[in-house]
Amino acid sequence: MREILTLSLPQSATKIIKKRVEKRGFSTVSGYIQYLLDADDELISAEELLKMTKKAERDYKKGKVYKLKSVSDLMR
Repeated sequence: MREILTLSLPQSATKIIKKRVEKRGFSTVSGYIQYLLDADDELISAEELLKMTKKAERDYKKGKVYKLKSVSDLMR
């Protein structure tokens, strides 16, 4: 089921959104907003990033390191 949502934005923001919709190949503003919402689900917070960084630093100091030949080795 779809629902209509009305937003009040400055005209400058509306122009930016419409340009990005066209530039990125979306047929509607709604499609672009849905894309942004989906992308937002995959972001991590600053707190999560800081926590991961601190853990990596502790592991590094303990000698828990991996010597990789390439960045693609990280995916294995």
